[in-house]
Amino acid sequence: MRTVTFWMSSAGYYRILIATQTLEIETRLDERALAPRILVAEDEADVLASLVYGLRHESFEVDAFLDGETALRAAESNGYDLVVLDVLMPGLSGLAVCQRVRERSVVPIIMLTARDREIDRVLGLELGADDYVTKPFSLAELASRIRSLLRRVELDRTAGAEPALRVGTLRIDRASHRASLNGGQLRLTHTEFKLISLFAAHPGRTFSRDHIMRHLWNGDYDGDQRACDVHVSNLRRKIEDDSRRPRRIVTVRDIGYRLEAA
Repeated sequence: MRTVTFWMSSAGYYRILIATQTLEIETRLDERALAPRILVAEDEADVLASLVYGLRHESFEVDAFLDGETALRAAESNGYDLVVLDVLMPGLSGLAVCQRVRERSVVPIIMLTARDREIDRVLGLELGADDYVTKPFSLAELASRIRSLLRRVELDRTAGAEPALRVGTLRIDRASHRASLNGGQLRLTHTEFKLISLFAAHPGRTFSRDHIMRHLWNGDYDGDQRACDVHVSNLRRKIEDDSRRPRRIVTVRDIGYRLEAA
């Protein structure tokens, strides 16, 4: 076992203990309770140490893991504000962890992917991730994406007093963050709920991909608009009788999508 100590300030520090497949972070911060809690899983110890150092410097509280199995156990047992997962981890991959976490939780998830691995980005979004950052990336970029996603969640939470929406047999209760179809509850991610809320607030209106992504990110989005198609595809699988022949969320060629009362 080797120990690496980083001194953050006179107010506190964290120490990294590296052993076999687990990276344990011990933290002491006076403002710990106020900092957003982030889980980061990355199988390269040096990269992970840099991520933890940088995110701690950006005032996030970080728990870090070198493998998917321990990251999954932590994600299932601890209340994190956001999860960051590297796609290519040995054993249980980041994609598998994302899928397992999403089965139980709507916690925001960001995937770390290789620039030349578009399939990983698409799969991550299909499995329920909210965003992705491609390698190589700067710590400033990752911190910005994290803040943007956390801000988006908080803004949506404070907007919960808006009235419920109905489109045919689809009901959206924005106050309780619940959606139902034909009386049965829908299990939607945070992104999917915000997307269906946009459509349901304006049934019959066509939204461009750019408009949709900027709505999902409260105007902050400047990434790949193809992510919009993945989010719509995920939502269709949950509300359409046949997602290959959608009747509710209709594609408007060369423009975007609109919601119909099927």
